[in-house]
Amino acid sequence: MSDVEVVGIGQRPVNRRQRVVKTLWIGIWLAYLSAPVTDLLHGGHSTGVRILGWLGLAAFVTWYMLLVFRTGRGERNALVLGSLGVLAAQSTLLALTLGREWLVLFVYVSIASGAALPLRVARWTIPGTCALLTAVALAVPGGHFYLASLLIPALLGGFAMTGVRELVRTTIALREARATVAQLAANEERLRLARDLHDLLGHSLSLITLKSELAGRMLPARPDEAAQQVADIEQVSRQALVDVREAVTGYRRPRLTAELAGARVALTAAGVTAALPAEPGLAGVPEESESALAWALREAVTNVVRHSGARHCSVELLRRHTLDGPVLELTVEDDGSGGPGTGHGNGLTGLTERLTKAGGTLEAGPLKHGFRLVARVPTAGPADVGSPA
Repeated sequence: MSDVEVVGIGQRPVNRRQRVVKTLWIGIWLAYLSAPVTDLLHGGHSTGVRILGWLGLAAFVTWYMLLVFRTGRGERNALVLGSLGVLAAQSTLLALTLGREWLVLFVYVSIASGAALPLRVARWTIPGTCALLTAVALAVPGGHFYLASLLIPALLGGFAMTGVRELVRTTIALREARATVAQLAANEERLRLARDLHDLLGHSLSLITLKSELAGRMLPARPDEAAQQVADIEQVSRQALVDVREAVTGYRRPRLTAELAGARVALTAAGVTAALPAEPGLAGVPEESESALAWALREAVTNVVRHSGARHCSVELLRRHTLDGPVLELTVEDDGSGGPGTGHGNGLTGLTERLTKAGGTLEAGPLKHGFRLVARVPTAGPADVGSPA
């Protein structure tokens, strides 16, 4: 069946068809009113009594249907208790005046109590309804013969409906929690994409700007060298486009070896003397840790090229033992006078989030002459130590 034909548990009907379906599901239990209906048809009552009986039964059913149909819509307990009081009074009056066949109405009062009231209140109203049922049954001629067959359904039906009510409340809470989780996941994905685009485009555009300036200074005296710079610009821009596409699709995982090579090119193009490690040994380094460290290197080199005005930059990649276990430590240090500012910008904030997610840490701050960034990620590899070239 389609969504418009089914009313899910905990969901309110939103159109006419769903309201009809819910009304039918509630109304099907009215079949147990066959005893009062039979009494009105074949009970030997006078015409006036039958008319009043039909009116009383119609009023009871209407009130019951309205109460149960609106279950869970946030009505105050006082209003619900008042409605149940009306149902109980109708049941008492009809049973005392028309006979024992009308005692079944108390079962509906008990069920309505469990459906419309929270458990802390229903645990008192359901036994109270059963007590009233017992008192009326003993007062009605022959009512004690019906008491055993009605008392157990009233108790079990009432408390069963409290379970259904709690199930409805739990379903609503789970649906809201699922919507919240989906929203948080969407926000996390937007943050990831923002971090990736910042890191990717910041580095690539900085390199393109530097090479464009170099090409401009080389023209017209050194056209061959300027052409080489333009070719490098084309290569960097193409790679940036590939990286952005991979970042958008969620498959971007930079490698430390590739970032070291890219750092050498960027620092050299900026006129910064670079001291970089040789081919790193990454045995035992998880892929997520390597990726986080590669992003840290990219962001650090981008800051050196764009902000520091440094002449020298050294990069160290070391394995260390700490109290928390073995780690791979990346240190990027320059002798510039600039930096990313007094506080962490978007890049360093994104790096902190990446490293924290990988179980690592980030330290960044100014030195007496320059700036230092230290990123650490956990590793299970051997404690071999490398030094800068």
